[in-house]
Amino acid sequence: MRRLGKTFLALGVLILSGPARAQSLDSLRASGAVGERFDGYLVARDAGAQGFVDQVNAQRRQIYRQRVASQGVGVDQVGMVYAKEILADVPPGTWLQQEDGSWARK
Repeated sequence: MRRLGKTFLALGVLILSGPARAQSLDSLRASGAVGERFDGYLVARDAGAQGFVDQVNAQRRQIYRQRVASQGVGVDQVGMVYAKEILADVPPGTWLQQEDGSWARK
């Protein structure tokens, strides 16, 4: 599943819409307005980023559900696999929310 996860993650990045979206996400991560959660979703650390976070999370959820259909596993399991990939690739300084709710910077 890990190998397929990387392929599907690449597809997911494309779905999240090119350079402008990626730049916005990186900018919001760098500013601390958004963080990455342990389960493969974003968290708005600043209320002004909530709309952006909701859009990205909806797209991620769609990708995870597609993966569930093809792999026969739960959405939470798929999100956790993607979370590992996402967290490995986020830029230094990104806020990461742990399962216990605590925050740490990469």
